[in-house]
Amino acid sequence: MEKTKEWGAPVYLGVDTHSETHVAAALDEAGRLLGVLAIPNNEVGYAELLGWVLGFGALAAVGVEGTGSYGAGLSRFLRSRGVRVMEVNRTSRQHRRRHGKHDAGDAEAAARAVMAGTASGEPKGADGAAESLRALRLARRSAVKARTQAANQLHALVSTAPDELREGLRGLPTKHLAKKASHFRCAAGTVDPAAATRFALRSVARRYRALSEEIAELDDWIERLVGEAAPELVSLDGVGPDTAAALLIAAGDNPERLGSEASFAHLCGAAPVQASSGKVVRHRLNPGGNRDANRALHVVALNRMRRDPRTQGYVARRMTEGKSKREAMRCLKRYIARES
Repeated sequence: MEKTKEWGAPVYLGVDTHSETHVAAALDEAGRLLGVLAIPNNEVGYAELLGWVLGFGALAAVGVEGTGSYGAGLSRFLRSRGVRVMEVNRTSRQHRRRHGKHDAGDAEAAARAVMAGTASGEPKGADGAAESLRALRLARRSAVKARTQAANQLHALVSTAPDELREGLRGLPTKHLAKKASHFRCAAGTVDPAAATRFALRSVARRYRALSEEIAELDDWIERLVGEAAPELVSLDGVGPDTAAALLIAAGDNPERLGSEASFAHLCGAAPVQASSGKVVRHRLNPGGNRDANRALHVVALNRMRRDPRTQGYVARRMTEGKSKREAMRCLKRYIARES
């Protein structure tokens, strides 16, 4: 017999997300399983899920796996309707060994994590400048990788080209090599290795130049968007459009969820971790956090250490206190995270 549920009593929802379908599990305030529902990964499914869970009571919070990937659409849908959404990590290996691996079990574990308070991270918003920058930098990273591959292929073709062709191309910088090779005239239908190599060089060179134009266009978009979204961040010493974009993406479109500058430092992996033992009191590198944002802080720190006298004095002072250069840099990155 189905149990009746007092209207208005809190209900906790956990969702295991996938590319095509999501599986959700609802728990009451005592942790009893109320039901499991599978929905398609689209707006119709999201509306069905919300209506289903509200039939049990008042929705207190939702734990969603993968809010930055498969669960992004569901997270946006629920947040736009005032529902509290929490980011949930996938279940641990110990839990899976004990209880097995199935979607309904993962969804129930997500709901229990929200109830227990172990899932306390609010997901990033994906409805503003930070999300736009994320998409642009993703495309740029792919284009840079493809251009590097094309450059390597150009030089490899030159290295193995027939002597008469190689002599005119050997030693040229990649940019000049691509420009020269992209203007080669090639005869069609010939089986001569020199002619085939010329055609291959022209093909790869044109690809290289097209990717360079694509990267330049993406850089313009990123620079303009960063300048509009956070002009004060770009104005900081050592912060360029790319590093600013990385920091904005890490913070998301709802940076208020972080609560404090210390939370942002932890998010970037720039908050030191205790590594003390006995009489030795020290901190070590934090290997967690957003590594792209940590890289951006590292780039800013290196830039300032090279040409900013105040930063050079700060690092020197930290080293006189007994810290290594790496430890001094970690302190500097923490300072930059606070400033950002």
